Amino acid sequence: MTTVHDFTARTIDGREQPMRDFMGKALLVVNVASKCGFTPQYTGLEALQRKLGPKGFAVLGFPCDQFGHQEPGDDAEIAKFCSLTYDVSFPMFAKVEVNGDSALPLYRHLKAEAKGILGTEAIKWNFTKFLVDRDGKVLKRYAPNDTPESLEKDIAALL
Repeated sequence: MTTVHDFTARTIDGREQPMRDFMGKALLVVNVASKCGFTPQYTGLEALQRKLGPKGFAVLGFPCDQFGHQEPGDDAEIAKFCSLTYDVSFPMFAKVEVNGDSALPLYRHLKAEAKGILGTEAIKWNFTKFLVDRDGKVLKRYAPNDTPESLEKDIAALL
C-alpha cells in the first residue's frame, strides 16, 4: 500500500526531502500562498507546529501559484516572507503545482486518498489541508476556510 512516506519533494532551499524522514509523525500538509485572503492562517499553522511539534507532529508547507497568482515569488522570496512575516519554523518546500499534469506526485496521492466535495480530487484553492497519520496514511482533507485552530483536536488525537 502506498503511503505519503513513499514520496519525495524538494525543500524550499533546494534539497530533495524523502517523506519517509517524517515517519512516526502526524502531518498536516498544506498548499500555501503569500498573497491570499487565507495567508494569515500561517499564524495558526505555526502555533500548531510549536505546540504539537514536540509531541510528534509537523506542518508541511507547499507554496503554490495555481490559484489567482497568489504566490508569485520565487522560493527565496517565499522563504524570506515566511520567516520575516510569520516566523515559520515548520518545513517549507519549493513551489509546486497541486492540480493538473504537472502536479507533484505527493499531491496526486493526497487527492486520491482524501477526495473533496462530491468526490472531486482537484484542489479548489490555497490552504487546503490534508491530515496524515504517523504511518503515512492520509486521513482527511480540510477546506481552505477550516482554520488551523479548528483542526487541533483531530491532530491531538493522533499524538
